[in-house]
Amino acid sequence: MSQAVEEEDHELTREENRASRKRSLTLLRELLAPEKGSIILVAIMVVLAQAAVVAGPAILAWGIDHGLPALINGNALPALCAILAALLTFAFTRQSSVIGQRLLLELRRRVFRHTQRLSLEFHERYTSGRIVSRQTSDMEALREFLEFGVPILIGSSLSMVLTAASIVAMDWPTGLIMLVLLIPCIALTVWFQVRSRIAYRGMRTHSAALIVQFVEAMNGIRAVKAFRKEESNSTEYRALAENYRRATLNSISVFGIYQPALRLLANVTVAAVLVVGGFRVLAGDLSVGVLLALVLYARRFFQPVDEIANFYNSFQSATAALEKISALLWEVPTVAEPTTAHAKSIASGRGAIQFTGAEFRYSKDGPLVLKPLNLSIPAGQTVALVGQTGAGKSTIAKLVSRFYDVTQGSVELDGVDLRDLTSAELTHNVVMVTQEAYLFSGTVADNIELGRPGASREEIIRAAKAIGAHEFIEALPYGYDTDVSKRGGRVSAGQRQLISFARAFLANPNVLILDEATSSLDLPSERLVQEGLTKLLGNRTAIIIAHRLSTVMIADRVLVLHDGVVVEDDAPRALIEQGGRFAALYKAWQDSL
Repeated sequence: MSQAVEEEDHELTREENRASRKRSLTLLRELLAPEKGSIILVAIMVVLAQAAVVAGPAILAWGIDHGLPALINGNALPALCAILAALLTFAFTRQSSVIGQRLLLELRRRVFRHTQRLSLEFHERYTSGRIVSRQTSDMEALREFLEFGVPILIGSSLSMVLTAASIVAMDWPTGLIMLVLLIPCIALTVWFQVRSRIAYRGMRTHSAALIVQFVEAMNGIRAVKAFRKEESNSTEYRALAENYRRATLNSISVFGIYQPALRLLANVTVAAVLVVGGFRVLAGDLSVGVLLALVLYARRFFQPVDEIANFYNSFQSATAALEKISALLWEVPTVAEPTTAHAKSIASGRGAIQFTGAEFRYSKDGPLVLKPLNLSIPAGQTVALVGQTGAGKSTIAKLVSRFYDVTQGSVELDGVDLRDLTSAELTHNVVMVTQEAYLFSGTVADNIELGRPGASREEIIRAAKAIGAHEFIEALPYGYDTDVSKRGGRVSAGQRQLISFARAFLANPNVLILDEATSSLDLPSERLVQEGLTKLLGNRTAIIIAHRLSTVMIADRVLVLHDGVVVEDDAPRALIEQGGRFAALYKAWQDSL
């Protein structure tokens, strides 16, 4: 089981449980607030419906005690109550379902919107399988509860209260018998609640583990195929599925004890009411009609308890789902938007970057990845970052893009601290092209247009021509209107990278960051893109991370990093002449050619 799933499975402390319940209740209140009027209407309908249902035995008792003619003459009243109860129950069920679907719609929107707003640090820590689980199995658990569980829980609970009140009003000694026999029923229900809560928490955890394993296997299907990992994946998945099966059987066993025991108590209670009531009828203390009504009420009292037990599974599952969704929604972005009062803008962006005493570590107690850095990159300068893996190259790029905030010190763009810039302002000034070159489902033109939404087709074509992508795009089946399919599966890795270059060119940022952006290009494609890359860089500030020194050599300046520290800083030719680390890298590259 992955670490992410183990984190979900750890035993919560009392304080954590209290905080989790508080989050869930707060979220529930927020969702229910706009539905206040509809909920009041539903409450009125369910009260009237249950009152009509509960009135049946009382009317029957009155008819029997007053003779058959009275029952026949008043037969319209029971029929009217039955029809009214059916109509109100239909209206209540339908309206509660409508309210439930509106709540789920709002919750889905919140989860999607909030998950996108969260910082990169969250997504690197929180596996994609868990996020999928929040939007699928957890939402499904809530849907089942809102659609089926809530109507039955509310209707059954109200039915119990009205039935108990009717029994006490008709004959309090029978109510006392019911109260005594209700004590073991309450004890049994408390036991069931405790055991089922544990069982269902285990089910949800093992269900999440299955989803995580499945999503990770499918996302990495190329690596699975390349390393023939199908069998080991199947073995691991089989073990997880077995754990889920055992957890499910455990919950069924708990319910299998509770329901028969509850029905036994119900039958004992009805028998006690019938026996005691029968002797009282013989003694003249109780009428036959009232005894019949009390027996019917006794059976009806336990029927809702049985129904609630049937849907307690749904309640437990929905509670666990709501706790996990609320925990996700309470995650706070580590890279926060500045407040309106502190937000600043860059009046005339030029792209000057300044690191002042900048330090960074990926976790609070983690190692220092970037040691105190004082670095000035003038506007319009192209800077290449080189060094071994883990030296801090990508960290600098992520800090300039503000995927993370520095632990100490500051990073400024044109004299403004990045933490004082809104996301929109930062995106307008800084664009990163990554190694992955992710393309979204849609056409080639749609993906290029992401650089500047609303751009005309002429502007899109001009951007593609500038970086050398126009010819291969025109050669596609439908040119710029060709659907690239999921994640750009219909174009090659090099073509995806060229499309991402065109997207960046169209965005026209003041600062451009290329993080291993040419690594997916073969040599012919790399030569093709060099001229376009030079035009893409233009007079803007650029930070280039590349292992291919052909890309590095076009830089004005090279920073060689080692263990989070800049150890060499000069023009590429000057560093080669100095004979240091960069010179060694350059010689190795030349030898490889």
